[in-house]
Amino acid sequence: FKSEVCKLHLQNRLAPSSSFSSTGPAMPCWLLSWRGEISTRAAVPSVFPCCFLGVCTSGCGVNGAICSEPCARLFHGERLFMCQDGKWQKTTDSLLSTNMASMLSTSSSKLLPGPGIKLQSVTTHGNRNCLADLSCIVPDILSSPAIPGNIVNIVMLLKNISLKLSEDVNRAKMQSYSKIANHVLNASVISNWAFIRDKAASSILLDSVNLFARKLLIKSGSESILEDFMSTKGSSINKKTPGKRFDFSMRFNNSNSTIAGSVLIPQEELLKISTPSDAVSVAFPTLGAIMEASQLDDVFVNGMILSVALPEELRQISLTFEKFNKSNNVMARCVGWHSAEKRWDEAACKLKTDDANSSVCICKHHHHTFKSFSILMSPNTIRNTVLDYITFVGLGISIFSLLLCLTIEAVVWHHVTNTNIAQMRHICLVNIAASLLIANVLFILAAVAYEKVKDYAICVAVTFFVHLSYLSLFFWMLALGLLILHGLLLIFRKMKKSASMATAFFIGYGCPLIISVLTVAITEPRKGYVRDGACWLNWRDTKALLAFVIPALMIIAVNLVVVVVVVVKTGRLSVREGSRSQDLSSVTRTGKNVALLTPVLGLTWGFGLATIVRYDSLGFHVTFALLNALQGFFILLFGTLLDRKVWSPFDVHLLSHELALMA
Repeated sequence: FKSEVCKLHLQNRLAPSSSFSSTGPAMPCWLLSWRGEISTRAAVPSVFPCCFLGVCTSGCGVNGAICSEPCARLFHGERLFMCQDGKWQKTTDSLLSTNMASMLSTSSSKLLPGPGIKLQSVTTHGNRNCLADLSCIVPDILSSPAIPGNIVNIVMLLKNISLKLSEDVNRAKMQSYSKIANHVLNASVISNWAFIRDKAASSILLDSVNLFARKLLIKSGSESILEDFMSTKGSSINKKTPGKRFDFSMRFNNSNSTIAGSVLIPQEELLKISTPSDAVSVAFPTLGAIMEASQLDDVFVNGMILSVALPEELRQISLTFEKFNKSNNVMARCVGWHSAEKRWDEAACKLKTDDANSSVCICKHHHHTFKSFSILMSPNTIRNTVLDYITFVGLGISIFSLLLCLTIEAVVWHHVTNTNIAQMRHICLVNIAASLLIANVLFILAAVAYEKVKDYAICVAVTFFVHLSYLSLFFWMLALGLLILHGLLLIFRKMKKSASMATAFFIGYGCPLIISVLTVAITEPRKGYVRDGACWLNWRDTKALLAFVIPALMIIAVNLVVVVVVVVKTGRLSVREGSRSQDLSSVTRTGKNVALLTPVLGLTWGFGLATIVRYDSLGFHVTFALLNALQGFFILLFGTLLDRKVWSPFDVHLLSHELALMA
C-alpha cells in the first residue's frame, strides 16, 4: 500500500476530493477549486523587542515584527504574532495542554517510533487488552481540547500507531482509532489547523489513516465504522462480485447538513482479481478544508475526500462527489496529491462528468517505481523517463566496463603488483570495481524486486545488500585515498604488508557491515527501513538514508582533500624544476591527476549534495545519474586503460614476439 491523493480543481470553487490508495504503489485523489487569488506571507524577522512580558495585545508599529506570547497555566508552548497594519495577527500556535503532555510522556513503558511519542503501558491503565483495541488511550485524548499543539501530537500518535500497531486491525481497534482521528477532524477545530507550524500535518494524518485502515480485517463479508467526521467501509471482493459500491453521506459542519460521495469498483476491474481480497474506503468530509487551511493553497475543497485501498490488480475506479457549493459558474478538474513528494499530480485522475450538483472522476492506479540512480542520495526523487533511461543505460555500460576492468586486472596482476604500494593500490582498485559491480547489479535487482515481486521481506533484504555494497564502494575509495595520502606525506615510512592489508579490508568491509547492520536493526522493527516506491533506505519516517549519505559525504570530503594535496604536490614539483618549458606539462600533469583520481575516489558523488538540497531540480538529478551511473566506465578508462604500467607487460610481450620474427 501507498497513499495517494487526488483533487479536482475548479475555477473559484473547490470540488469534492478523493484519496485513492491500493495494495501496490498508488496516489490519493481529490477535487480542488481555485480561489482566484494567491495568498502571500512576508518574511519573518527575528522576535521584535516591543512585546514586554510577551503580551501581544497592544498595537504594533513595524509591519513584519514578531511577538511571542508564552503559554498560560496548564499549557506548554507559545503563540507567535506578526505585526500587520498596526495589529498583531497570530501566525503559529504550539500550545499543548499538560494532560496531553502527561499522557504522551516519556515515562511510558510501551514505546512507539517517533520523538517523544509513547503509548502508555498496559499496567499504567490497568487494562490488559489495551494493545488489542487501543481503548485505554481514547478517553484521555477525547477529554483534551483540540488546540494546535494537541492536534500535532495526536496526529503523530496516530502515525506511530499506524507504523507500529497496524497488524490485525480488528473492528474494536479501528473504532478506537477512528474516535481519535475524528477528534481532530471535527468541523469546530478546522480553524486551529491554520496555526500549526508543520503544514504537512494534515497530509501525515491522511497517510496514517490510509495505512491503518487498509489492514482492517473484514469479517462476515463487510464492515462499517462510522464517526461524525470519518467513515470507514470495507468489503470482501472477488472476480465474481458484480461490481462494488461504497456510498457515504456525512455531516460536514456542526449543523445537520450532509454531503454525499461514493466509490464504484466496476465489474470489469473485479474480473482481474486472482484471489479473494478486500477493499476498504474511508470518507473525510472535513479533511479537505483542513488541508486547505494548513497548506495555504490558492484552492479549496468543494466536497469530501475519499480514500480507497484496493488489491494490486485493480487499476481503475469511479469516484462521485456531491459539491458543497452548487453554483453553476464552477469548472472542475481532477488532479492527484502525491503524499511522498507533497505535490499535485494531474495524471492520477481525470474528470468524467461535471454539473452544478456533483462531479465524477475516473482515478487510475499508476504503478510508479523509483528507478533513477539519483534516489541513492536524495531524500526525494522525481519520476522522469529520461532519468530512468540514463540510469539503466549507464548502469549497463558500467557493469560491462567493470567486468572488463576486473578481467584486465586478473591478466596483468603479477606484473603490476611487484611492490607493496603497487599491490595495495591495485587491491583497492579491484575491490572498488568489485563493490561497484555488485552494487550496480543489486540496484537493478532492487528495481525489479519492487516492481515485480512486491514482497516486503525481499525488498528489505535487497535494500540491505545494496546499502552494504555502496558503502563498501565508498570505504574502499577511502582506503585508496588514505593510501595515496600516506604515500605523499609519509614517503620514508614503509607500511607492513600484513598491517596495511588488515587495515584496508577492515575499512573496506568491516565499517560498512557495522553501519548496515545497525541501520536495519534500529529502523526495521518499526517498519521504517525501506521507503515507499523503492527498495532503498527510508527518509520520511526514520531518516535511515542518513546512514548512507553521511558516510558518503564525509568520505568525499576526505578524498577531496587528497586530490588537493596531490595538486599542491604536483605544483611544488614544477616550481622546483624552475623551467618555463615545464609549465604546460605541469598543468597537463595536474589535470591528468585530477581526472584519474576523480572517479576512483568517488568525487562525482559530490553532486549528490545538490540532489539533497535541490531535490526538485531535474538538471541536478540528470547530472548525478549521468556521472555516477557511468562510474564503472570511468574507472575502467582512468584507472586501468590509461595506466601505463597495466600495458607495459603487453608491450614487452609484443617486442619479444617481433624480435623472434626478425630472428
